[in-house]
Amino acid sequence: MYLFGKGVKRVEDVEITPGRKEIIFTTTHNQSVLKWLRENGFHESFIEDITSEEQTITFEREENFDLVIFKYIGFDEEEKLLYQELNIVAIVTQSKFFLLARDKEVIVELARKFEKRYRKDYNFEYVLYLIADILVDTTILVVDVIDETLEDIEDAIFKKRIKEEELQKDIYYTRRTLNRISKISIHHKEIVRRLYNSFSEEIKKQLKYEFIDLEEHLKYLIDEAKTLLDRTGYLLNLYMGLISTTMNRAMQRLAAISIIFMPITYLAGLYGMNFDQMPLIHSPWGFWIMVAFNIVVVMVSLILLRKMKFL
Repeated sequence: MYLFGKGVKRVEDVEITPGRKEIIFTTTHNQSVLKWLRENGFHESFIEDITSEEQTITFEREENFDLVIFKYIGFDEEEKLLYQELNIVAIVTQSKFFLLARDKEVIVELARKFEKRYRKDYNFEYVLYLIADILVDTTILVVDVIDETLEDIEDAIFKKRIKEEELQKDIYYTRRTLNRISKISIHHKEIVRRLYNSFSEEIKKQLKYEFIDLEEHLKYLIDEAKTLLDRTGYLLNLYMGLISTTMNRAMQRLAAISIIFMPITYLAGLYGMNFDQMPLIHSPWGFWIMVAFNIVVVMVSLILLRKMKFL
C-alpha cells in the first residue's frame, strides 16, 4: 500500500485516519480499505463491482463519492505483442482518494510514476487528471513498442528471416491489441470529457489546458492505433507479395528448363522410332553429330533465355 499525504509512505497495512486528507494506492483485495468502505456506507454490491474485472470504463457521481474506472494496458509476460487489460478504480470521497487495482505490480508502477509528479497541495481533481495522464502515457509507450516491432517485422520480411506461422501470430496479436487500445481510448476520451464537465468552474479554469492536452493524447492514440492497424494489413500483403514473387521466379526457372530440353526431347523421340531410312542412321558419325547438335541447341536456348531474363 502507498499512502500519499504530507509525504509518501509504503506500508503493508495502514490505519485509515478519519477526516485526514489521504491518497491511498493499493490492491482491490486490501482488507483495510474494504473494511473502511463498508464502515462508511458503501454497499456490498458496490464492493463487488469494484473488485470485478468485468466492469467497463465508467464515471459515476453519487452523493458522497465519485467513482471512476479506467483501463490499464500492458503487455503479456509471455507474448510480446499480446496485451493484458486491468481495471484501475478511483474512489474519491471528501477526504480520501483510493486508487485500486487487482495486481500489486501495476499499483507499484503507477505509484512510482505518480510520486514523481505529486505535490501535497494538489486537490483530488488534479490527482484524477494525473492518474488519467499516467495511464494514457503508459498506453502510448505500448503503441510505440508495437510501432518499433512492426518495423522489425518489415525488415525481417524483406530479409526473409521470419516464418509464416510466426508472422501470422504476431500480426494476430498486434491487431487484437490495437483494436482494444482504440476502443479503450475512445471510452477514456468520453469519460475524461464527462469528468471535466463535472468539475466546478474554478477547477475547470485551473485544469483547462491539462485536460485539453489529455484529450489530444487520447486522439493521438486512436489515430495511431488505426494507422498501425492499416500497417499490419500492408505487412501481410507485402509478405504474400514476396511469396508470390518467389513462386513466380521458381515457375519461370522450371519453364526455362522445359524450353531447353524440349528440342532435345523431340529429337530423342524422333530418332527413337524404328524406321530404317532416317538421316545419319547408318553413319558412323551420326551419334556424335546429334550430340553436337543437341549441345548447340542447349547453348542457343541458354543465350536466348538469358537475353529474355528467364534465367
